[in-house]
Amino acid sequence: MSTRSFLVPDDIYDYILKVTLRDTAVQRELRERTASMPLAVMQTGPDQLQFLQLLVKTIGARRCIEVGVYTGASALAVALALPPEGKILACDVSEGYTAVAREFWERAGVARKIDLRLAPATETLNALIAAGERDYDFAYIDADKSNYDAYYELVLQLLRTGGLIAIDNVLWGGDVANPAETDADTVALRKLNEKIGRDERVDEALLTIGDGLTIVRKR
Repeated sequence: MSTRSFLVPDDIYDYILKVTLRDTAVQRELRERTASMPLAVMQTGPDQLQFLQLLVKTIGARRCIEVGVYTGASALAVALALPPEGKILACDVSEGYTAVAREFWERAGVARKIDLRLAPATETLNALIAAGERDYDFAYIDADKSNYDAYYELVLQLLRTGGLIAIDNVLWGGDVANPAETDADTVALRKLNEKIGRDERVDEALLTIGDGLTIVRKR
């Protein structure tokens, strides 16, 4: 989905960025590099990245998980918001795209905060659980949509009470609200939205930022 919100007219979106955006030169360069790459629409919008930074700072996060890295803009944003001892465990399967991420993490001086694991995220997350890992503060899920429910369940086990999960693309260009759309990704997102809406393990809100962003707090 596009980095621009399909719910916000372009002039209003441009205004939001003009008056509120506080990104760094390295973040802007990464955004420009990614815009020329295949699948550029997968990049999280700068307004949403700034919102993730606000969440991380608000809860005093130190240990984070990211499922889906692409060219690293979200991990970069979160790393910049973390304290010096903060860490992100980042899950992806692409050596090519994450090579770009590594370059910009180094340039921004945050590479030491990011532990990139190149393997299917379910394998990485299950290994953490098996090793007794717990008490992560924050997670961002933005990967293959058909596996969102699996990622949600695994991350929820790893999260501390009061920790937050941010789940991207939950409106999927509006397709989740159209019963005629029955492709696998849309169906998976629709089912997950309905599940989270009644999940008594969490507090939740579905926000109309970007392509839809669900925020979950573990009870």
